[in-house]
Amino acid sequence: MSFPTEIATKKPKISIYRHRQKVWLASGLAVLMSIVGFIVSSLDSSIGLPVRPGLDFTGGTQIRLERDCSNQCNQIGSEVISEALNNISLSNNESPQKFFGARVQFLDEYNSLSIRVPSLSASESKNLIQSLVSIAGPFKSGGQYIETIGPTLGAKLLKTTLISLFAAFSCVAFYISIRFDKKFSFLAILALIHDVLIVCGIFSWLGIYLDVEVNSLFAVALLTIAGYSVNDTVVVFDRIRELNKQDNSLNPTQKIDLAVSATLTRTLYTSGTTLLPLCALIFFGGSTLYWFAVALALGVIVGSWSSIALVPSLLTLQKDE
Repeated sequence: MSFPTEIATKKPKISIYRHRQKVWLASGLAVLMSIVGFIVSSLDSSIGLPVRPGLDFTGGTQIRLERDCSNQCNQIGSEVISEALNNISLSNNESPQKFFGARVQFLDEYNSLSIRVPSLSASESKNLIQSLVSIAGPFKSGGQYIETIGPTLGAKLLKTTLISLFAAFSCVAFYISIRFDKKFSFLAILALIHDVLIVCGIFSWLGIYLDVEVNSLFAVALLTIAGYSVNDTVVVFDRIRELNKQDNSLNPTQKIDLAVSATLTRTLYTSGTTLLPLCALIFFGGSTLYWFAVALALGVIVGSWSSIALVPSLLTLQKDE
């Protein structure tokens, strides 16, 4: 098997061993900020969980309305809509219905209105929209989107999502444990936890400051990130194992630096080409896939970092063994 020039000349392009403390500091700070985000989010009474759960997991009705504005839609405070919701009667009785915990957001420079309320029937949703016409209307006739998920179904989706994540991560851990020795397996699983933890931590802070919610698509993104992270890590491990078989004149630290240098270009090209379509989804894919694409893009970046920097730098701890 032919090796790149840096392996033949035994001169690595980059020394992970020399910069290992900087790598540990960067990853440590990112993990610490993620954990702090989980704590802050859990203590927030409006969230109560490490990340803000979306409609898929909590249940309820989400209504999105496109406002019909000639030039520019007038700006309306979210609190005005929230106050109006508490004075709306959705049934035949005269008493208004109180929407405690209702979430109101204006999107696309006030061109769209998003409302999250407890589960409503079709007729109640229609009455709610009609009641808001005088406040935020008129609305486009074909620009109404209504989604309702019952609390039982939401709880079931949350349970099945957690089970699927646990099953996928367990299978990855099992594959790594039989593919490599215990040291490599432990570090690969550690990199996987590192990547998922940081991505979830970022979304935890996004949920606190921007009310970004996680849904079933976010779970799909985590599964994809797990596979991508392990794939990159396995490539580095394979190159180290090849060097162990081919050249015994190098010490473990030199072999690790050479392996990272040999796979660096491949990792950067793979990550770059993966990020290109994700960036297209972020900028042109619309609101439905926006945060899904953001999660995947973050996972690709963090996964590449852990594969070419964090895991190899941790392997250098074993250089004298």
